[in-house]
Amino acid sequence: MEWDGVARPTARLGPVTRSRVRTVSGSAVRDRRDDLATEEPLEIRLLAGGESRTVAITMRTPGADFELAAGFLHGEGIAGPGDIAAIGYCTDEDLDPEARYNTVTVRLAAPRLPDLATARNFLTSSACGVCGTASLDALRDRCAVPAVRPPVAVPATTLYGLPDRLREAQGVFGRTGGLHGAGLFTPDGAPLAVREDVGRHNAVDKLVGWALLGGRTPLDRHVLLVSGRVGYEIMQKAASAGIQIVCAVSAPSSLAVDLAREFGITLVGFLREERFNIYACPERIDVEQAAGTP
Repeated sequence: MEWDGVARPTARLGPVTRSRVRTVSGSAVRDRRDDLATEEPLEIRLLAGGESRTVAITMRTPGADFELAAGFLHGEGIAGPGDIAAIGYCTDEDLDPEARYNTVTVRLAAPRLPDLATARNFLTSSACGVCGTASLDALRDRCAVPAVRPPVAVPATTLYGLPDRLREAQGVFGRTGGLHGAGLFTPDGAPLAVREDVGRHNAVDKLVGWALLGGRTPLDRHVLLVSGRVGYEIMQKAASAGIQIVCAVSAPSSLAVDLAREFGITLVGFLREERFNIYACPERIDVEQAAGTP
């Protein structure tokens, strides 16, 4: 797979943007410099058979853009393992120079573009994922539940340590306090990859893209942890990637719970300070040691 990510003279924004801020504390007022999480649009284009088409525009934090594009396409059932021939930043002459690092072209191995006539409008924000979520019927068509899943057992005491490990790996959050994090862990709690973004769904796409481009899918032997709440969009991406255990520091939505139960995914919420709730498929979490059972 070829990678077109060589730096060019065009200005390229990083994950952190410097700004001025006035802080007020009691009667004290001072002006200082502050670090903000960068938020910029990313256009994702498909290329096949000489034809190009924009399939998504999402607000994201620059960084791991190729992984984000691959993970997004995988989660939407547009491109799976082996379907991507190359990914690169767009160099079209009709693009303004400052936009070139905000446009990613994904060249497919297929001789023509997939039929996107029934695709939803993939204009997204950093806050809500893809607006107008696809129906559960569409997800069922793409993600048939396997008859037998490989057994995965995770001790409750292992889950207790995951939020701290995720937080330790969130370097940009440490500077800005303004990013979501998503991490992939082994069943024994070892971190494999952590990604950050202003959108929690983008952070998950970056992780799935990292796995897809590295030939690591399906992720049925991994634990996904997200730093905030978990909704339908994140569960959709987890189901598409074959993830069996999804954990969140905050709450799940009702649709996330419904999807977890239907697709046999263990869903853990409010994972913090050595406590959590299990909303679906509790059999994968070993609570004996946590409960002091001999």
